[in-house]
Amino acid sequence: MTEYKRHENVEEDIPASNASSQVGTPMEDVPPVVLRTKSLFLGKWGQWTSLERILIILSCLLGLTCIILGALYGAAVGRKEVCLTPHCVMVASKLMSSMNMSIDPCDDFYQYACQGWIRSHPIPDGKTRWGTFGQLWAENQQVMRMVLEELDPDKAVSQAEKKAKLYYLSCMDANDTVEELGAKPLLDIITDLGGWNATGTWNEDNWDFPALFNKLHQQFDLSPLFSAWVGTDDRNSSVNIFQVDQGGLGLPDRDYYLNKSETDEVLVAYLTYMTELGILLGGDRNETMVLMSEVLDFETELANITTPDDERRDQEIMYHRYKLSTLQNLAPVINWTQYFTTMLTDTGISVTPSEHLVVYAPEYLQQVTKLVSRTPNHVLNNYLVWKVVSLLSPYLSKPFQDAGHKMTEVLTGKTEREATWKECISETNEVVGFALGAMFVREAFHNSKAKSEEMIVAVKGAFIKNLPNLQWMDGETRRAAEDKAEAVYDMIGFPDYILNPEKLDEKYELLEMKADDYFGNYVRFLAVDVLKNMKKLRQPVDRRKWSMTPPEVNAYYSPNKNEIVFPAGILQPPFYDPNNPKSLNFGGIGVVMGHELTHGFDDSGREFDKFGNLKPWWNNVSVAKFKQQAQCMVDQYSGYTINGEHVDGRQTLGENIADNGGLKSAFHAYEDWKRRNGDEVPLPAVGLSHNQLFFVSFAQVWCDRRTEQMAHEALLTDTHSPAKWRVIGTLSNSKDFARAFNCPVGSTMNPKDKCEVW
Repeated sequence: MTEYKRHENVEEDIPASNASSQVGTPMEDVPPVVLRTKSLFLGKWGQWTSLERILIILSCLLGLTCIILGALYGAAVGRKEVCLTPHCVMVASKLMSSMNMSIDPCDDFYQYACQGWIRSHPIPDGKTRWGTFGQLWAENQQVMRMVLEELDPDKAVSQAEKKAKLYYLSCMDANDTVEELGAKPLLDIITDLGGWNATGTWNEDNWDFPALFNKLHQQFDLSPLFSAWVGTDDRNSSVNIFQVDQGGLGLPDRDYYLNKSETDEVLVAYLTYMTELGILLGGDRNETMVLMSEVLDFETELANITTPDDERRDQEIMYHRYKLSTLQNLAPVINWTQYFTTMLTDTGISVTPSEHLVVYAPEYLQQVTKLVSRTPNHVLNNYLVWKVVSLLSPYLSKPFQDAGHKMTEVLTGKTEREATWKECISETNEVVGFALGAMFVREAFHNSKAKSEEMIVAVKGAFIKNLPNLQWMDGETRRAAEDKAEAVYDMIGFPDYILNPEKLDEKYELLEMKADDYFGNYVRFLAVDVLKNMKKLRQPVDRRKWSMTPPEVNAYYSPNKNEIVFPAGILQPPFYDPNNPKSLNFGGIGVVMGHELTHGFDDSGREFDKFGNLKPWWNNVSVAKFKQQAQCMVDQYSGYTINGEHVDGRQTLGENIADNGGLKSAFHAYEDWKRRNGDEVPLPAVGLSHNQLFFVSFAQVWCDRRTEQMAHEALLTDTHSPAKWRVIGTLSNSKDFARAFNCPVGSTMNPKDKCEVW
């Protein structure tokens, strides 16, 4: 996404090109984005709110009243008992405090379920959005902070965990080493790169475009002009292959460059940011602004030839397999064999012009060749070195970080910086997340794997059981869909190897960490990350490799592996609590499970077979009917607006299909559970059936606030619909919801015409 600010976790889904789909937005506070201590799980008296304590006292009085009035109460609600345990009282309190039960649930269920939460939860300092995902991530951050700060590096269980501590210490910078060094670490790198025209340290006579370009990709994991990596071949999911796609923009989306009437403030702030960093590195103010204006113009030309994301959803159309020699003819501005040879430095792997690779944007690369060919060398130098400056300046002293914050404030509406320790926890998770995850799991994740597995089996069974009800699908395709659903593999909590110190050390053996070298630690991490990725080229695909760290509050589906993954970070309240009524767990983590499962059958996921290969496995008639069903959702969600801007129903289609299918599968799984186990005891005071509580639980997962700027950015870049419409759009398509709340046909939440795919 953006390259001018520190990495921050996101709170929702983060699908990348032909990569995994996530439940939350990997966005900013994000997600595309934590866990609790034992006392948080147990909900001890000292940690309950005043409202909860009052309710516990009142529950005792209520208990006496129930003894006297039990028969009358039972006649009124059709039950013989109410759950009055402290946990039930706490849960009821939290549910009710988040709601506004005076609102008609058939008119606006989002406000009915979330208005209380929205009113009582302003966006915290340092955040641009706040919701259930963010709250849980904040709790997980507290756990990670505790285990890191209590760890003696010399007594760490593994060298990997010691490295996590050292990175955290370097980020916290208690000795002000970062401030003392100032700009020097980055100036040294610029010198090594041959200088920067913007600061007057560049000599065009010594200009070597290929060498600089290749070094940026290989040493800093940057993507100027295009992105390149080694990943699973979509058409042969057991093989890794080179892959190339469009890239190179500094702002989150091409629209920021092209829709200048609405984004002029952002462009002014971006140019100011570029200029300020140039000045901090030794440039003259006036000259630097002129030179950075040229870089901005160059990025604008890149934006002009960049294909919008909503036009890149069909994986069959996107996939192009070429030889390097073919790509060389297509885009000769880059010596592709030399480029990949540089990328493979220290791997022991060699390539020739006959090497195959996958290209997702051939027309873009053709246009890049023309653009680079007509661009002056000094502009190319300024652009390339700017990519390094924008990437690494957040790891320098306060003046550099302050410049970045000013830019972020305009772009996202963030008025304050997060506490340093929170930023450092997020960065440590980014850099050595599985080492940090081992400490996190030992502290905060207990006995959730087995129960989670049971729920996945139940949700998957409900999805399969519903397939015969889909009249648009022919029998042959239905049987193949059933086979694919049966074949979905699930991974829960964390990879087992992280609790084995020797195996965990192997993962981070190439990474050198120093407690007093924050900048150097991050630079070394980038180079190691590229090296490890390139080493996969001749290796078989590791089908059990995790793409998310254990503490993350998210989940994902991998189409190439046909697997769903649920990190430990999300398997906690409010998504999952073993002491909660099943209605709340199925409405929380159950819907998340159904969401990820349904991604295997959304508009992109459906193109991959049960083995993770991109190949046609649908009857043509069913494909046509699927597209008709999906178009209904495109039209539905395109009609929704946030702050006067329309949701992009095409861009969000995959997530909307997953939301709708996931809700249905989870609710049917809950109904199956009730048929086997009987109805659950009602919660006190809420006055809702457990079927109704299922939908309240689902909606409250998406209680959310965000700045106006962040809402705008999300509409441009996020593949998820805004939280409000994830709730209203999904529930208004649900016949089960309409029955549970007895919503009249034609009401807002029960329209006569509904959309259904799965």
